[in-house]
Amino acid sequence: MAGIIESSPAHQNFSKYDIRVIIKFSVILGKDASCIYKDLVTVLRENAPSIQTVRKWVKAVSERRDDMEDEPRPGRPVTACGDANISKVLVSLSDNRRKTCEEISTETSMSRTSVFRVLTNKLNKKKKFSKWVPHLLTDEQKESRVNFSRNFLRRFQTEQNDFLGRIITGDETWVYSWDPETKRQSAEWRDFDEPRPEKVQGALKVMHMIVFDMNGVILRWPVPIGTTINAHYYKKVLQDKLRPAIRKKRPGLLESGILFHHDNAPVHTARAVTDVLAGYKWELLEHPRYSPNLAPCDFHLFPKMKEHLRGQRFETEEDIIQATKVAIKNLDKCSYVTAFKDWLQRIVKCANNGGCYVE
Repeated sequence: MAGIIESSPAHQNFSKYDIRVIIKFSVILGKDASCIYKDLVTVLRENAPSIQTVRKWVKAVSERRDDMEDEPRPGRPVTACGDANISKVLVSLSDNRRKTCEEISTETSMSRTSVFRVLTNKLNKKKKFSKWVPHLLTDEQKESRVNFSRNFLRRFQTEQNDFLGRIITGDETWVYSWDPETKRQSAEWRDFDEPRPEKVQGALKVMHMIVFDMNGVILRWPVPIGTTINAHYYKKVLQDKLRPAIRKKRPGLLESGILFHHDNAPVHTARAVTDVLAGYKWELLEHPRYSPNLAPCDFHLFPKMKEHLRGQRFETEEDIIQATKVAIKNLDKCSYVTAFKDWLQRIVKCANNGGCYVE
């Protein structure tokens, strides 16, 4: 049977009646329900009926039923998903797409179930929650993000992996003595009248400055407690910590030419800092405002690092520093390459969607 059906160019467009005739023919040939079902799945794949349906019609044929059509059903015909009701739902949604099924049901005099079926089955709609974005971007800011993305892609298309291999990127982040679990991890079984559990970050914290490239972390510098990170301090870290670290760990970068990337926080864009970078002949990659989702530290490295720290309690600053060191050491080496690949994909999306936020 399978061979006969496969010769047909429209074998996946069989009607229910056609399939029942095939079942009847197969029963006459002496095949059982399991064998018939396998034949149908082989040919029709996802369009095949269920094994229960096949058994039902094998039984009907075996009981000498000749008519392969459905028997008439009593009651009113189903009209819940008709054109009239679809129009009602569309009109109801036109002024407020946040309405619930109950609210639409009240307005249209339809049942909640009917409203849900129209929305999902006929209109192919799904209720989606709003996503958090760092900032409501202006048209000018979106244009800036597009320009950054296009310039970045132009360089990549010209230089390929040599371009990415010359980039080092960095930023600062707080690491706390107690970083709560995720919302799912913090869930507890409680009585109905008990309040939800609360969570708060630890009071003790250490600022870390981290710089990395496709090969891994170049600098992890814990800022001493009480130190203010201003332009002068940031400049000193570049001079006394980062440059020696690059000379030790990535000596080839100093020869090929460093492309330095950090966000546009005031500390990073201060004249004292840009003068130092210019003196080193490090090319500074621009970064658009309000764009943490285009900064590899923010969307990749820091979240990955803090996954290893969540749920742990640290008593001292040194405990935090050592735990952070271990967390970075435990990151997969491929993670850094993945960060740059993800960065490139985000930049492509940003260039193609008019500068809107991307995930």
